This record gives sequence, structure tokens and C-alpha cells, in this order.
Amino acid sequence: MKNLIKSLFVVLLITTSLSSFSQSIPKFGHLDFAELYTLMPERDSIQTVFEKYRQVISDQYLAMQNELENKYLDYQANISSMSDIIKQTKEKEIQDLQSRMEAFQGTAQQDLANKENELASPIIEKARNAVKEVAKANGYTYIFNSSEGLLLYSESSDDILPMVKAKLGIQ
Repeated sequence: MKNLIKSLFVVLLITTSLSSFSQSIPKFGHLDFAELYTLMPERDSIQTVFEKYRQVISDQYLAMQNELENKYLDYQANISSMSDIIKQTKEKEIQDLQSRMEAFQGTAQQDLANKENELASPIIEKARNAVKEVAKANGYTYIFNSSEGLLLYSESSDDILPMVKAKLGIQ
């Protein structure tokens, strides 16, 4: 009787541990997040807004460049008739404008990066939420971004891009 109880206990223990082990097997999936981002319909509208913003900054820089060129040409044309103090003043104006242009260029690059991030963030968040929902709905433990090449080796996994596209209504 004792042996029978011990045997049943061992069988029950093995069965319980096997069923809990089988439930904890991770399920892996992957998708190319960059491709998903390019497929998002909102991307075209933010690209248009960004290009308009970039063009305004570019026009401002071009105006500064034209001003510098005009000041330099005026300086070159009238250098022989200028007194030393006027030469120094004109040279200082040209140098100051060059410095302002360099500062503007650095600030503009940072501003453009911030604007692009500001515009893209809602779309990226929407895509991430769709990935999370698809992963949860289909029992995935991990989803890898195959576009960044961070995963050097893996056993086969499921590409969930078609399911995320369906979730977002992208054809």
C-alpha cells in the first residue's frame, strides 16, 4: 500500500512538473519594424509636414547665405575706397554672420531631429502597441526586431508582420 501511494505521488509529481514545463516554453516571433513603419499610412502625412518644416529652415539658411555673399561682394567691390575702421567693421560683420550661420546650422540639425522624433513618436507607439496586442493574443513570449540585426542566431520563429499589418488594417 505504501509503495502504491509513493508510486502515485511520484507519477503525480512528474505529471505536474511536465505540464507546468510545457506551459512555460517560450514562443518566439520576429518582424521587420522598419518595414512596418514604412507601411504605416500616417507616415506619408508626417513626411509632408516634416518636409515643409525642413524647407522653412533651409530657406532661412539660404537667406543668411545670400546676405553673407552680398556683404562679401560689397566688401570686395569697395575695399579700395574704405578707411581702415570701415574695413574692420565690414570684416567683423562678415565674420559675425559666418559665426551665426554655423550656430544656426548646428541648431537647425538638432531642431530637425527633434521635429522628426516628435512627428514619428505617435506612429511608432501605435505600431508598438499593435505588436504587443498581436504578441499577447497569439501567446508570444518574445518578439525580435529583425531589421536591426540584433539577433545573430535563433531557432525558427514566426514572422508576425502579416498579423500586425492586419491588426492595423494595412494591406
